[in-house]
Amino acid sequence: MSDYLPDAVREELAAARKSERRKRATRVVHVGDEAYPILEMTEEGFAVEADTAPRLRGFIDIYDGPRHLYQALIVASEEVGDLMRYEFKRNTAATGSAPVDFEQAADRPAGLLPSA
Repeated sequence: MSDYLPDAVREELAAARKSERRKRATRVVHVGDEAYPILEMTEEGFAVEADTAPRLRGFIDIYDGPRHLYQALIVASEEVGDLMRYEFKRNTAATGSAPVDFEQAADRPAGLLPSA
């Protein structure tokens, strides 16, 4: 079908598909102060738009809106069409608290009440 369309129409359709993919992306990769929408994500890695994102490498943070999901170590894998794919060398779920180096009792108090 696309063989019969003029080049200008094909380019417009491709641009519309790209724009729609960007709008649906909720997960974002943060590298320093820059952020790039994740267009595809699997357990092995993720893909971003090749023409807007630089060749990413090293430690990155992945967010879903304001929620910090992962800290990961990545390497560039391959460019497929208009997507740049990256593979996780390490992918660690982000937690809201720092790890402790001691055992915590199961019946520990949840908080302290001020004295009256």
